[in-house]
Amino acid sequence: MTAELLYSKDHEWVRVESEGVALVGVTDYAAEQLGDVVYVDLPEEGAEVTAGTEMGEIESTKSVSDLFSPLTGSVTEVNQAVVDTPELVNSSPFEDGWLIRVSFAELPEDLLSAEDYQAFTAS
Repeated sequence: MTAELLYSKDHEWVRVESEGVALVGVTDYAAEQLGDVVYVDLPEEGAEVTAGTEMGEIESTKSVSDLFSPLTGSVTEVNQAVVDTPELVNSSPFEDGWLIRVSFAELPEDLLSAEDYQAFTAS
């Protein structure tokens, strides 16, 4: 759990890097629930994503889950390292295991603070 990040109820995190640009990843909570991640399917660079809608899949030794975009915008970069080495989602969810970089116009109001996300996952 990282204090400067925002979180979705679908267990993705958002790190705003600069005005209108953010990294998106999967939380450590989600990675722990999934178990060992073996495959990640992400949108292509240039794809449009919409907050709250499916943007890809994540597969672990336990299950296959949909990935939901926490932002509406355009994918400006895909983390090829996580596609090639999906276990980065488990070993470094907030650093090397980020998924996509998104150019966005505004942050959705339903994103949670670290404190609120922690309370959400505890319930």
